[in-house]
Amino acid sequence: MTKIYDVLIVGTGPGGLTAAIYAARARLKTIVLEKGQYGGQAATTEELENYPGFFDGTTGPQLMQRMVEHAQHFGAEIVQASVTELYMAGETKIAKTNKGEFKSKTVILAPGTQPRFLNVKGEQELRGRGVSYCATCDAGFFHDLQVVVMGSGDAAIDEAIYLTKFASKVTIIVNHKEGVLSSNKTSAEKAFKNEKIDFVWDSVLAEIKGDDMVEAVLIKNTKTSEVTEFATDGVFVFIGKEPKTDFLQGKVTLNKDGYIVTDEEMQTDVPGVFGVGDAREKYLRQIVTAASDGAIAAVAAERYLAQEESFREGVLEAVKPVLVAFWNYEQADSLAAVSKLELAAEALADKVAFVKLAAHRNKMIMERCNVDQVPSVLLFEGGEITQRFVGDEVKEDILEQFMK
Repeated sequence: MTKIYDVLIVGTGPGGLTAAIYAARARLKTIVLEKGQYGGQAATTEELENYPGFFDGTTGPQLMQRMVEHAQHFGAEIVQASVTELYMAGETKIAKTNKGEFKSKTVILAPGTQPRFLNVKGEQELRGRGVSYCATCDAGFFHDLQVVVMGSGDAAIDEAIYLTKFASKVTIIVNHKEGVLSSNKTSAEKAFKNEKIDFVWDSVLAEIKGDDMVEAVLIKNTKTSEVTEFATDGVFVFIGKEPKTDFLQGKVTLNKDGYIVTDEEMQTDVPGVFGVGDAREKYLRQIVTAASDGAIAAVAAERYLAQEESFREGVLEAVKPVLVAFWNYEQADSLAAVSKLELAAEALADKVAFVKLAAHRNKMIMERCNVDQVPSVLLFEGGEITQRFVGDEVKEDILEQFMK
């Protein structure tokens, strides 16, 4: 018999791993699938000074390894597998991978992001031969050599500072006027004080040159359009990231930039499917916000599973007819109408069951039942909706049919 998990998580970044910790601790059967290295992009960040509790610093690899161990401690399974296809529309979700097929009642998507490319001549040809997107991964190859960094955001400046532990000189190419960086002020101040770091302002990389390895770059001044050749042994590119959501096209709603669209409970538009971390549409992408996403998604998934089980047992599998009433605590009229109906139904408990569902806690059930306003009352017989009463129709007299 195929094992069916309660929660299947795609990705082991801080969002995915936090979701695994919360889900496994809640005693949900949890599996995490990861095609690359554990920890996602966070595991490639060498210095962390803003994660709560680590004011004296830690490293991305260390923090993520602890998260992996934490998830496994509570019983989460972590499998090195590449997801080739996801089927998430039905009650049972299916993930096809190079390690076989995995089934689950819910899915938490945490695919993360990947570096954005410059798309200049020589970049792809020399990738891995002097062109890199991860200082933590590749800095050791440039001991006592000179490198350039393209970018001025937090990642670019922090990684440039890290590179000075290995390289003899780090030249940062900045597409802003002199003295202006896009990074946080603390990192910027450190970079300005570092004797190993130079800056080239108002400029972009126009080309990367080399035969078998990087030998030089062409730098274009954005004000004068002048192009100069600059000798270097390596190029590190940090010009932003893009979500790894190509495999989700047509599966869940993505925004125009490819980020997963969710509500505040991390729910996508597909029942039982949640999105977390840097691949989610959000204001701030940091390890701490990804961890927050993961905690929320796991709790929401747990609630979804409980609601689904209760709805299946109390409504879909019920022997006698069931009246399901949806109400909103913020709408006094809906509460009053449903409460009156509930009292009237008590006298007919031998003929019809009555289930009351709060709209704000049962969004997915409402969507599945095509309920778009409250109060609404649905009559289920044999697991199927046979009658529907909406708004002013929700009155005690709808019970008359059971009094015969």
